[in-house]
Amino acid sequence: MQRPIVFVTGNAKKLEEVISILGNSFRKKMVCQKVDLPEYQGEVDEICKKKCIAAAKLVGGPVIVEDSCLGFNVMHGLPGPYIKWFLDKMGAEGLHRMLAGWEDKSAEATCTFAYCPAEEVANVSESDVILFRGVTKGCIVSPRGGGGFGWDPCFLPEGKSLTFGEMPSEEKHAISHRGRALAEMRKYFDKMQ
Repeated sequence: MQRPIVFVTGNAKKLEEVISILGNSFRKKMVCQKVDLPEYQGEVDEICKKKCIAAAKLVGGPVIVEDSCLGFNVMHGLPGPYIKWFLDKMGAEGLHRMLAGWEDKSAEATCTFAYCPAEEVANVSESDVILFRGVTKGCIVSPRGGGGFGWDPCFLPEGKSLTFGEMPSEEKHAISHRGRALAEMRKYFDKMQ
């Protein structure tokens, strides 16, 4: 990794969490930049690849983008990659109420990081994008805790008594979808050194 990789996000809290999970050695290898990207639709892999290519072309070099999904099993994985809009309109309590009519409250939190290492981005394609995925199974509960961000207070990981919103950061990072995806990404970069 010669030049810094641009992590495309406007969320400073997310960058802080990413560096916390990857370790301080990545602080010098990664810079953060907010870039306005189109809102792609489709399956998460397709969305991530398109976002990554668009970001690489806009910044003119290597980039990482991230997409987090929350899928309700009774709804066959929805809202999935559209969770951001559901959360904006309904809040964490509204997400919980969406499942009021069903016994099954199980859900999967999925995080996908997409990395495009290309220095020359003019002809970059989906085959140039590398995906790293982490999944955490759990269920949706009435929101508890003020930690984390987004839908953390209503996601109770499988086998745990605390929601992501109630957990200390270190405990959450060890089992979270983002922590698992970043662990895969760190293995990849460790091999490249």
